[in-house]
Amino acid sequence: MHFIPAFFIIVLLLLIIHQISIAMKIKQYSLLFTGLFSALIAFSQQKISLTGKVTDARTGEPLPGATIYLADDKVGTSADSSGRYILKNISPGHHVVEVSFTGYGSFTEHIEITRSKEKNFSLSTVVIENEAVIVTGVAGATAIKKSPVPVTSLRKNNLVQATSANIIDALTHVPGVSQISTGPSVSKPVIRGLGYNRIVIINEGIRQEGQQWGDEHGVEIDELSVGRVEILKGPASLMYGSDALAGVINFITHTPVAEGMLRTNILSNYQSNNGLFAINGNVAANKHGLNWNLYGTYKSAGNYKNRYDGKVLNSGFNEKNFGGYIGLNKSWGYSHFIFSRFYQNLGLVEGDRDDATGQFILFAGSALERIATPADLDSKELFIPRQRVQHSKFITDNNFSINKSRLKIIIGYQNNLRSEFGNPEIPAEKSILFDLKTINYNVQWQFPEVKEWHTTIGVNGMSQRNYNKGVEALIPEYNLFDIGAFVYVQRLFKKATISGGLRYDSRSVDAREMYEGSELRFAAFTRSFSNFSGSAGVSFEITEGITLKANMARGFRAPTLAELSSNGAHEGTNRYEYGDRRLKSETSFQLDGGLGLENEHLSFEISSFYNRIRDFIFYRKLQSVSGGDSLVNVGGEFITAFQFDQHNAKLAGVELQLDIHPHPVHWLHFENTFSFVRGMFDQKVDGTNNLPLIPATRWITELRADIKKAGHYFSNLYVKTELDNTFKQDHPFTGFSGETSTNGYSLLNAGLGSDIITRKRKILFSIHIAMNNITDKAYQNHLSRLKYTDENNVTGRKGVFNTGRNFSIKLNVPLNFTLKRLPDK
Repeated sequence: MHFIPAFFIIVLLLLIIHQISIAMKIKQYSLLFTGLFSALIAFSQQKISLTGKVTDARTGEPLPGATIYLADDKVGTSADSSGRYILKNISPGHHVVEVSFTGYGSFTEHIEITRSKEKNFSLSTVVIENEAVIVTGVAGATAIKKSPVPVTSLRKNNLVQATSANIIDALTHVPGVSQISTGPSVSKPVIRGLGYNRIVIINEGIRQEGQQWGDEHGVEIDELSVGRVEILKGPASLMYGSDALAGVINFITHTPVAEGMLRTNILSNYQSNNGLFAINGNVAANKHGLNWNLYGTYKSAGNYKNRYDGKVLNSGFNEKNFGGYIGLNKSWGYSHFIFSRFYQNLGLVEGDRDDATGQFILFAGSALERIATPADLDSKELFIPRQRVQHSKFITDNNFSINKSRLKIIIGYQNNLRSEFGNPEIPAEKSILFDLKTINYNVQWQFPEVKEWHTTIGVNGMSQRNYNKGVEALIPEYNLFDIGAFVYVQRLFKKATISGGLRYDSRSVDAREMYEGSELRFAAFTRSFSNFSGSAGVSFEITEGITLKANMARGFRAPTLAELSSNGAHEGTNRYEYGDRRLKSETSFQLDGGLGLENEHLSFEISSFYNRIRDFIFYRKLQSVSGGDSLVNVGGEFITAFQFDQHNAKLAGVELQLDIHPHPVHWLHFENTFSFVRGMFDQKVDGTNNLPLIPATRWITELRADIKKAGHYFSNLYVKTELDNTFKQDHPFTGFSGETSTNGYSLLNAGLGSDIITRKRKILFSIHIAMNNITDKAYQNHLSRLKYTDENNVTGRKGVFNTGRNFSIKLNVPLNFTLKRLPDK
């Protein structure tokens, strides 16, 4: 930890230099605060616009339909048939413009707009990923190339082309990202070997809160409604507070359509392996800045299958989700009201087998126990144990432009109801019902740009209350209050960008007492946690095509209520869990370095990291007074007892991306991604120093043809074949018989798709066809929890295997209408 003092000295020097450069502006800032409302009125009268033309960089041809988007303003438009565009009612100040078109690389530029101006853009057919704009982990929108921390951005077309069962499954092709799964319906993200509450999920500007500490608690976000995903890898506590030790995943659903447009879209998906059918519809419009969007999704899937297990009992699920927003975008900024409701029913795979036949057993351990019939396996009925998840969310997102400054105010309320049904003799009985209510708040002030310095101060946090309304309880009812304040600075140079900041957080937890009859189940307690976070980094463009990045960050994570005070066993787990109220916060110090290379023949990016974690929290098996395992009698079944413990640990790894697209055949791509992470305790735990739940090394190689124009009726045609190689994980956490080694495997995948267009090049619909695991390989992913279910005594194989061969087809039908033009107001 000798790096810590130097780290904070660098950050403080950064802040001091910045303060000297803007010392003469302090008086002006105070006047800005006192003149807030008068400034809003004055600047709402300004008529600033950005106009220009978007063309192909090689041929000079116009690109009709190209989108021009100002991320901080949440306003955009599309180029007309001649490639011309116009953006009206722009607020004065600093902006980041992102120009994109399907099949072309994005173009981004930081510009200062104080009056109406014309700006032309040329796009290249070479897709350069680090040219995208991101909003995650920074105070204001910026280009990925200018961010010193590793960030990946995925657009809607990336998600549509992927074959997945849920939104986290769709992200696992990103280097450094994997998933802890409990069948197709439950996936928990893992970034660089860390998961659970060490990752913060952001949706529409607020952090998602849904009992994410649970093994089979997935992410309550509708996959088909997501329009964009940004993944930040590494400690990100600076902008998001406690918990983001591993990183942040930001799901963005709503982006206003172009002014004067009405857009509808229908997206459907069928997958053969489990009979999944999904359909999503949305309608959005924008007229004179009044914009809105509505969406709805239905998804249903039966039991998935593989070569060894056949159909896996109770692995089906279904969803019925809807949401939308309504807002106003003007020159003074924007104000949006966002709402959503996620509703999911899912089965929980237990994997119990009949000793004589090896077939799956239904209602194991109850009076209704029997061997599952073919009708049970073919049905989409969900059996006990199962879950029902309801997540409602209401957000007001506001961004005001004030004399080249920005005031952001986001307030959200979310209610997570998670019911678990575990008694087959009383199917309607809620064994567990968590009722979690959370209020999120975030206030930020972005100061005007001064000599390329960008400064933001802010306060954010949450207030939370958890109720237990089921027959059983795993954690106590509690109140939680969290608040943090930060300062973030960014300096733009011609060739380099430096950024960093400091943050202080405080969290208090008040757990309530609970009795079961005369026995005390949970004792009341109060704990408080506070700590500093910080970040400092640089992105340096050596040449136009070579970028170097370096960053160091310190973060922390307060223990969850489950880690502090759990007392019970979950359905689907083989552990009885005890918390420990003496646990301390985890703290981390991470170093990141990266190199990016772009030219007309190839794109190459490599990043490495070293993460030092103090007081890493994990499970430890308890011993009885006689020296054996401590067992707890739960409904007549004895379950091994575990308690949370802490040790110091370290993680290190490397991620690589290589895309070879030789000139002049830019339509041909040979893409490779590689991920490696190693996690170790400082001292051995029950004979091993390996951290639990570390993903295996993975190398994905893909040969792809992208053809922009393929005749009169096809556009953006692609054909690809992929070999997904996962290596043997021979460094498992073997302590307490927790994990075993997992064999490596290779999956052969393929896909093709295209936009179907008219002779006037208007898109009628898009079709995407894929085949995953073409050879029907039987395999187990190291992070699949089903790997540790019951042994099949007939075959001698332990656990349930992952999904077998799967055919997927997606159909996307867009309809765009121009609203009747009215005089500008």
